[in-house]
Amino acid sequence: MGLLDFMRPPAYRDPVVGVLVRRGRYWRGTMRLGSTSGVPLLLAGPRTAPEESRLALARELGDRYAALRSAIERALFEHYEPYADAAEPDLPRLRRSEQVWGHVAPVRVQIEPLSGLETVEIAYRTDWDTEHTVGARFQGWVLTELNGSVV
Repeated sequence: MGLLDFMRPPAYRDPVVGVLVRRGRYWRGTMRLGSTSGVPLLLAGPRTAPEESRLALARELGDRYAALRSAIERALFEHYEPYADAAEPDLPRLRRSEQVWGHVAPVRVQIEPLSGLETVEIAYRTDWDTEHTVGARFQGWVLTELNGSVV
């Protein structure tokens, strides 16, 4: 036990999301997305406990993910197309949008308010853009953007 452990908030246990531990600005845990388990989960919120609205979104995401995949798939394929047009020799050759799933992996789920609206962002690593993660952002379970950020 460390000298300042009394200042550390206890872990938060949610019956669906699991154990969350506060570090930095986020409550951190892991979740399952489709067939991928152990995806890091970050919920913005105060030190006292995670925000209930963000916990609810995290709980719901597991069930909604299958339905969200078609919108994510189309957006990822559109993101891929300019890379394919560059004809880089090491890039995967995808002809149909459903082929993206063999070339992407979820690396993080982050839930926080953006522009005043609760936002769920699922970040992916892709085989065609290795310098960035690509984030599918949802507000009200509608895909609002696919953005790229430096790894």
